[in-house]
Amino acid sequence: MSSLTLPRADGFRMPAEFEPHAGCWLLFPFRPDVWRQNAYPAQHAFAEIVRAIARFEPVTVGVTREQYLTAAKLLPPDVRLVEISYDDIWARDCGPTFVVNDHGQIRGINWQFNAWGELYAPYDLDDLVARKVLAIERTPRYDAPFIMEGGAIHVDGEGTLITTKECLLNPNRNPHLSQAQIDALLKDYLNVQKVIWLEDGVYRDETSGHVDNLCCFVRPGLVLLTWADEDDPQHAISQRAYDLLSSSTDARGRTLEVHKIHQPGPLYFTAEELDETAESDQLNIDFSAGDRLPVSYVNFYIANGGVIVPTYNDPRDAQALATVSALFPTRKVVSVYAREIALGGGSIHCITQQQPKGSY
Repeated sequence: MSSLTLPRADGFRMPAEFEPHAGCWLLFPFRPDVWRQNAYPAQHAFAEIVRAIARFEPVTVGVTREQYLTAAKLLPPDVRLVEISYDDIWARDCGPTFVVNDHGQIRGINWQFNAWGELYAPYDLDDLVARKVLAIERTPRYDAPFIMEGGAIHVDGEGTLITTKECLLNPNRNPHLSQAQIDALLKDYLNVQKVIWLEDGVYRDETSGHVDNLCCFVRPGLVLLTWADEDDPQHAISQRAYDLLSSSTDARGRTLEVHKIHQPGPLYFTAEELDETAESDQLNIDFSAGDRLPVSYVNFYIANGGVIVPTYNDPRDAQALATVSALFPTRKVVSVYAREIALGGGSIHCITQQQPKGSY
């Protein structure tokens, strides 16, 4: 908008996910070439996630015209349904990132979006989702001049951001920008003072290493990191991240405390699941039976008073829930079986976008 300059100059910052929310945005699944059985299992899994979040805060779900009645039948009656067009459900990445100032005012950032390096087509409607959400919420908009996704970043709300080089320095995003230039843009648009650059994200993550699948801030100064056994390809990735994080200080000079949470599985695509997904010439990524699912328990959503954690009917589910409960003693931890969402390429954090509380 012409009256805005940059969030940093205007005194706006990205709040941490554990700060108070006005609500949560999601997008209803429908694509038969992404979701098996014409998205029927994914829609029911999605509805369970929505029900869990709605226990703690208001929920808005964007839904296509064709899916409106289906969504209305599946979702709780207190969930707000908004009819909009979009290409797929990853609201974390195509939706806006909200920023706040010290007066409780809210604005939003509209990142450029190219479907994780043009892995999926089309994505032109997804690239408009942030603008539509901000228009619906009557929220002033900053248009960022580079490609970025919400899943690529985590912030502590006190000036520190974590990301990965694998993602934001990937030539499929912004090949014309250097690390120093992207670092400066993140500081300008999110009003952080320090960016911690990890090397890689979770093994075989099609997003090119989104940090929200690898680690997250539990609170300022404390990071939760996905972990794996030494014979697993994920171990070296997590070990490098652990070494860097535990030797880093945040924007306020605190040495980071890093806790580990063991990943599920490993889990893999089955032939049956892939056979039940429609063939498509619009996907620039191929999956085969036996390919690994890039799942982690870190991909949870922090709601007002709750944490919604993905589980996978895995022997490690119980310990993961215990770990999250210990780290969030004032929030209720709710588990939701999330394999159906993982089959589409993400998990609970990937399909959610928090809207911070403010005075509008």
